[in-house]
Amino acid sequence: MAPLLNAIVDLSHHNTVDSFEEARADGIIAVIHKATEGTTFVDAKYAERRARAKAAGLLWGAYHFGVKGSVDEQVSHFLGNANAGDSDLLVLDFEPNPREGTMTLSEAETFVQALREETGRQPALYSGQAFLRERLGTRLDSPLSDCLLWIARYSVQLPDPPKAFKRFDIWQYTDGSAGLQPHQVTGIGRCDRDKFNGDEAELRGVWGVST
Repeated sequence: MAPLLNAIVDLSHHNTVDSFEEARADGIIAVIHKATEGTTFVDAKYAERRARAKAAGLLWGAYHFGVKGSVDEQVSHFLGNANAGDSDLLVLDFEPNPREGTMTLSEAETFVQALREETGRQPALYSGQAFLRERLGTRLDSPLSDCLLWIARYSVQLPDPPKAFKRFDIWQYTDGSAGLQPHQVTGIGRCDRDKFNGDEAELRGVWGVST
């Protein structure tokens, strides 16, 4: 396997961002930021950081933290607040949610299908390796398998996706504390960092941007 490209960070209002320009100079190419959760929550830092990151020349992605129930309302809430352009990545965050209830597998499948129908674009799926493997088991026919796979695994070993996926596309290798180094990015500090399974041209192609 070719070396992975360590060029993505994912953020939320919990992170401090001093300079996206400095982050870009430190090798960051793309930012994926929390936009919404459930049917009412909107990340207060999302809109201004989207503008700042784009002004710094970074690619942008938005993720929705899914919860149990009300899938159509969640899709509408996400699209209504993400303000996503044609070159912005759209992501479902499918993981345990102790506050509002964890989205079921069938709800996650419905969400990505609805997002695809609404936008005409293939969304990405974020999940932890153990959680996703437990939910999918040996299934090969899930609509989730059509998504670009962004998987979290804080280990020296590469992600080992469920059988439904042929490969992983993005690896969240650290949460800024656990996992491999480096944990920090200039201009941001400690944060979730992610490696892309490909080169820069392929990364930009996933975002729908040519080099």
